[in-house]
Amino acid sequence: MEAAENSEQRRRMPLAEVVTDCVNRWFHYTLKEAKAGDIAMQVLVGQMYYSGYGVLRDAQKGRTWIGRAAERRSSVWKVGNKHPGYNASDSDSDDTKEDVK
Repeated sequence: MEAAENSEQRRRMPLAEVVTDCVNRWFHYTLKEAKAGDIAMQVLVGQMYYSGYGVLRDAQKGRTWIGRAAERRSSVWKVGNKHPGYNASDSDSDDTKEDVK
């Protein structure tokens, strides 16, 4: 009976709480990989700190993580202030097609 009650409670969790929990877990997983030296994850942790995605916003910590990644790949500075998940391969520049002649 107790297992059924726990299952019922999980189903009734508001969607906002579910999403928040997922984002927080994503941040902690990403942080673990970043600490292990994964450059892409270091960039992502920096972006997450910079934007406050899954963690309290802390631009200084964001720059620190981007700086770690930049020691091995300088192009990451282009994407440090972009939304989480945006990486240098997504765009080589911020130019739009109209700006390029």
